[in-house]
Amino acid sequence: MALPKAVYVHIPFCEQICHYCDFNKVYLKGQPIEEYVKACEKEMKEAVSQFPYDHIETVYIGGGTPSSLSSQQLEPLLDSINQVFSLQKPREYTFEINPGNISDEKLSLLKSAGVNRLSIGAQAFQEDLLKKIGRAHDEKDIYRTIESARRMGFENISIDLMFGLPGQSVANFIESIEKSLELEIPHFSAYSLKVEEKTVFHQLQRKGKLPLPPEDDEVAMYDVLINMLTEQNYHHYEISNFSKNGYESLHNLTYWNNEEYYGIGAGAHGYVSGQRYANVGPIKKYINNVHSQGRPLLESHVVSTAEKMEEEMFLGLRKLEGVSISQFQNRFNKDPFEIFGNNIKRLKSEGLLKVEDDRISLTKNGLFVANEVFEKFLL
Repeated sequence: MALPKAVYVHIPFCEQICHYCDFNKVYLKGQPIEEYVKACEKEMKEAVSQFPYDHIETVYIGGGTPSSLSSQQLEPLLDSINQVFSLQKPREYTFEINPGNISDEKLSLLKSAGVNRLSIGAQAFQEDLLKKIGRAHDEKDIYRTIESARRMGFENISIDLMFGLPGQSVANFIESIEKSLELEIPHFSAYSLKVEEKTVFHQLQRKGKLPLPPEDDEVAMYDVLINMLTEQNYHHYEISNFSKNGYESLHNLTYWNNEEYYGIGAGAHGYVSGQRYANVGPIKKYINNVHSQGRPLLESHVVSTAEKMEEEMFLGLRKLEGVSISQFQNRFNKDPFEIFGNNIKRLKSEGLLKVEDDRISLTKNGLFVANEVFEKFLL
């Protein structure tokens, strides 16, 4: 069985809660951050002792808002990650930051710890839209943050954009893409809004107070995104991700390639030794469980062969290159057509899938209804 080569560390603290976010997060003020960092280190050590690794290739610190931690809080976290996983210049080490809350001191600390990629949550460039979705930054903060990052030597920078937001027009989204392109960022992630339960937007939607764009406008936003970025020689390599050559997110490809990884922190998910697991979410419960049990599991289960085959298909189809037929055969000693042949044939006849050489992949029409396609591969 292949050993995990990736690590995800979750930092659940935020200075402001965005109206769309359903990730595990809490307000920063008054939280036991130092205790949390120590608990993360203990969990890392316990995970590694139970499920050893050979070499870690990618690390991703996400949240929440990791950049909301002070330098004094970040330093021991970064040190423990480097020590527990014996990091020797990983191929990719990503740190999520919000515009406006990262100082040169923090950037220098990240750089010295080996972080070589930044993911910046811009989301939009219109200040009225940023306020509507609960973001704390403004347009100028985006420019200042990217300028600071480059001054401190960061070249591998990704920017997040969102579309389908309340009150957002197609023209708004085109403007955000244009302003992002002017920054010559090597990687884009662009996601349509999904209204999740337990969010401010869900509460507003229930009251009929969430003015979402028409579905046709949302489709037009995605279409213009694809066209504008591909025209500028960005590689559309995953449904929501675009990059210049050599700047694809290696860590996220771990997920889409259905490979194993450690998930560390409150509410984090992981996949090791054929087991998918989720950690408890509440901060104090996470800390207590780490100290009493070592691993703060909420749930864990061994992934069956049938589930692995399903995941191989619907995760792999997120990539524009799709699923490798020969790799599927090597992993499961079965042909994907033997398991999913009828659905592949039907989706191909509907113009949503294509089969070329060794690959099964989404067509452009399939990209627009990807979730419906994925559902066809659940046995």
